[in-house]
This record gives sequence, structure tokens and C-alpha cells, in this order.
Amino acid sequence: MFENLNEKLERSFKLLKGQGRITEINIAETLKEVRRALLDADVNYKIAKTFTETVKEKALGQKVLTAVQPGQMMVKIVHDELATLMGGKAEDINLQGHPSVVLIAGLQGSGKTTFSGKLARYVKTKKGRNPLLVAGDVYRPAAIEQLKVLGEQIQTPVYTEPDSREPVKIAQNAIRFAREKGYSPVIIDTAGRLAVDEEMMQEIAAIKAAVSPQEILFVVDSMTGQDAVNTAREFNERLNFDGVVLTKLDGDTRGGAALSIRAVVDKPIKFISSGEKMDAIDVFHPERMADRILGMGDIVSLVEKAQEQFDMEEARKMQAKLAKNQFGFSDFLKQIQQIKKMGNLKDLASMIPGMGKIFKNADISDDTFVHIEAMIYSMTPAERDNPAIINGSRRKRIADGAGVHVADVNRLLKQFDDTRKLMRMATQGNIKNTIKNIRKR
Repeated sequence: MFENLNEKLERSFKLLKGQGRITEINIAETLKEVRRALLDADVNYKIAKTFTETVKEKALGQKVLTAVQPGQMMVKIVHDELATLMGGKAEDINLQGHPSVVLIAGLQGSGKTTFSGKLARYVKTKKGRNPLLVAGDVYRPAAIEQLKVLGEQIQTPVYTEPDSREPVKIAQNAIRFAREKGYSPVIIDTAGRLAVDEEMMQEIAAIKAAVSPQEILFVVDSMTGQDAVNTAREFNERLNFDGVVLTKLDGDTRGGAALSIRAVVDKPIKFISSGEKMDAIDVFHPERMADRILGMGDIVSLVEKAQEQFDMEEARKMQAKLAKNQFGFSDFLKQIQQIKKMGNLKDLASMIPGMGKIFKNADISDDTFVHIEAMIYSMTPAERDNPAIINGSRRKRIADGAGVHVADVNRLLKQFDDTRKLMRMATQGNIKNTIKNIRKR
């Protein structure tokens, strides 16, 4: 995500390397490259031009401290302006009302139905709400069935009227049903088209008029760049939506939508989404996104993801085992499973400052741990608890059982031993306090 933009911005900042101060002359070439980087990321031309003019004005007005190099000062200014361009601060979803109603709009293929499921899980787990999903797309084949499958995954009811072709009545009936059963919010998934057309706009406007939603979220495929921004403008003129959702951020995203959409429609980006897993949804934080665009990582989001999977009781047990040198492969397997729950491994790596560049071309996928898990599952309980007993013949049996080479088993045992030593050192302090300290930074 944003890898090309990050590389080009870094190159532009290097033009100031060795300069004693920022001047109108040496900043001109830098900002020319910054503007080019933004345009290559499919950012609106006027926005890119205004952005670089603002950066120039602020940069020339800065007194660069002796301890701060001009290039570092430029990075700071660009970072702050990127965050401002994307909204400045995170904005939460409005869930007022009994029941509160959230209307999901967007083109077909933007990920509305999947996001509806993710949002239901989010308000259920993070807000303590009791949501109801509503299948309002009566045109796309299997749309209703898809929402029902998602509802089962997150244990959330889905209101459907399979024989009805009237989305307005379905939405109204769903709200009555929610009021009777105590569900809130009501999340209405609506139909989309391959392009903006009058029939779709009239239908979504009619649903809005009929149910008076507290929140209208426009879902946009971030991979479509400037086209996404133009579509957002058209939807906003008809719906006056409350916020934007950027989906498919795990794809080949150039960044144009994230950087342009707020300035064009003057509506906040509220959520970002990637992948198909129901927990792959995050509140949009402009400053954190600016960090990631400039290759600074996003350690706060990484810690938050870790805390979602963090179990204090398990941590205490693990710490006790490490202290007694009893940490085995069964415990290691639990750690792997917790890491996998946190999300896409390459995205997680990119949240660590400096690691995104290192892993840019690395083949990191959700299948990374498959062979490791297979080798652990091929061990006997005694071998998992006491890896020291794994001799040559046992290694060959484990390798055969996992479908790997003996060298792979040897490598795993070495990595496990190194990991165990590092974890033992790390747990000399308090795990919970370590996480608290990271969040304060």
C-alpha cells in the first residue's frame, strides 16, 4: 500500500541532502518531485498543486534548527500537510437513534456487502451494540445469500425478504422489525451498478428519504484512484453522505483516493478495509496514514491489533513457562495463531518503522506459517513439550510427516531455540507495562 508514492517522496526529500538551509531555490526542485509523486499516485491536479504551494509557504517560513536538517524539516512539513489533507483527525460513526440506521452506498464491486458485515462485527465487538444486517440489494445474484453467510460468520441476524423487489419497503420493514426485537444499529446494504446511473441514484435517495438514516457511508474501491473521487462527488451531490469507506487497501493502491477524496467532497474518511476477513476493518486515522505513506510505520495501530488478541492470563502462563524454561512448541503454536488473527502479515510488517521497505518484495502471505504448523503437528506431545529429545531419527519422521526436508526441521528447531531465548529476555520485564509504554509514545 502506497509503496510507489513512498519511494518517490523519499527521492524528492534527498534533493535537500547536504543543504544548509531551505531556500526558494533548493526547495523548487524538491516540490516539483513531490507534485510529480502525487500526480503519479492519481491525486487530483488542483489538489497536488495547492498542496505543494502550501508546503512551500510553510517551509520558507520555518527557521530550521541547527540540530534539524532541511530534509528532515521538509518531511515533517509534508507529513503534517498530508494528515491535514486527509482530514486531520479520526471521526467516529454516528450511532444515535433507537434504532440507529446506517445506510451503505456505492458502486457494484466496491465491497459494500463485505464491508456491511465488517461494520456489524465492529459495532458489536467495539461498541457493544446488537446490530441487524439488512439485505437491500435485490438485483445482484447471490447478494442476499452472501450477506446471510457473513451474518452467520459474525453471529449477527440478517433481515431478508427474498421474494420482494422493493428495497424501500424492505428497509422500512427491517427498521420496524429491529425496533420490535431491540436491534441497533440497522445496517442496510444497498444495490450498486457498474457506473453511476439515474435509476440507482433515485433508488438510494428514496431509501434515504424513507428511513432517515443517522449515518450514510459511501464505500469506494481505493484501487480506482481518481475515478473513485469523481464517483464520490456524484453520490455526495445526491445523498450528502456522512463519511467515506476506503476498501481493498491491500491491493495495488496508488493512494489517489485517500489523498484526494476529503478535499473534493469535504467529508471524512471514517473507515479503511482490506481483505475478506471480518476483522479487517480499521478506523481511519489521518496522521497514522501519513506515517505509513512516508515510511514511518504505524506502531500505534500495530499495538492496538496486538491488544485485541492479547490475553493477560495466557501471557502470565507463558511468562511462568519461560522463566522455568518450559516454553514448548505447543505454546509456540498458540503464539503463531494469535499473530495470524492480527491480519495480513505484510501489512503488519509495514506498520513497523523501516520494515515496509525491507519486506517490499518479500513473499509474505497468510500461508507463511503453513509448513511450520505442519512440522509442529507432526511432533508427538512429548516432543512439543521437550524439543531437546528430538534426535536425528525423530527429525526425519517429523520431516516425512510434514512433507518437508530434514533441513527445514533443523532450521525450525534453531529458530525456535533463538526465539525462546529472546522471549525469555523480553519477559524479564512486564509485558503489560511494555505495551502501555509503547502506546504512550
